[in-house]
Amino acid sequence: MTAPAPLDPVERTLQLGTGLRYHVLEWGADRPELDHTVLLLHGFLDLAWGWVATVRAGLAERFHVVAPDLRGHGDSDWIGPGGYYHFIDYLADVDEVARTVARGKLSLVGHSMGGSVASYFAGAFPERVHRLVLLEGLGPPEQHAAVPERVRLWLDSWRRVREREPRSHAGIDQAAARLRSHDALLGEELARELAVHGTRPAPGGGVAFKHDPLHMTMGPMPFRVDYAAEFWTRIACPVLWVEGEHSAFRQAPGEVNRRVDLLPDAERAVLPAAGHMMQRHQPAALAELVAAFLSR
Repeated sequence: MTAPAPLDPVERTLQLGTGLRYHVLEWGADRPELDHTVLLLHGFLDLAWGWVATVRAGLAERFHVVAPDLRGHGDSDWIGPGGYYHFIDYLADVDEVARTVARGKLSLVGHSMGGSVASYFAGAFPERVHRLVLLEGLGPPEQHAAVPERVRLWLDSWRRVREREPRSHAGIDQAAARLRSHDALLGEELARELAVHGTRPAPGGGVAFKHDPLHMTMGPMPFRVDYAAEFWTRIACPVLWVEGEHSAFRQAPGEVNRRVDLLPDAERAVLPAAGHMMQRHQPAALAELVAAFLSR
């Protein structure tokens, strides 16, 4: 009888060809018989530890699971002086991570921003992805501002971030309370765990969240569905689109339907009693849904 897989991840640092060091969590590193790698891509201002409750609830026993901190998040490198977080750069990093860790089969699960990255990857490399799960991950509302005006706003916001001190919190309890203030469905125990892993000591005392403050600026290029659709329509694998029952993203069903309909082979599911951060709200139910889809 095979012993159960441990529920605590192994932490690794990968040196990517893009020049960045990526921090990743890995389950099943010592179980080569798990030949189906599932790459979990977190959302904006989140980190790899945000997946832990879901992986513990049912993915670790069945798959080789890897969750990276995307650039500028968690314990992965920030970009260097003069650089910026252009969205397509995440794709270069994920390509490197996948080439480094993937085994026989590679499936992607992406939440929110991570879903957009995963969908772009699956469209750029359709032959490499076995299955794709998108947790409300087909982009933000479409943005129609003129590009020159948006570039001006981007540069202004970049300057403001450079000039102000990063925000800090008195301690872990306050950081956990901050997470819950933005997510009413997040429980106290998980909020504290996320605060422990998601903060570092601040220069002036207290703790600060680990993401690069530069993420708080608006990027220079607006999101356009026609651009994203060129990736989505080339996806060749089965896709599962998951929505949280109480997510604000469900308030525009027409736009959601328009985007999901561009995926060539997609099925849909609604996760009860969950909002946008569904991996925090209903990790066991999400793990069951994802595992069933990936195992078919």
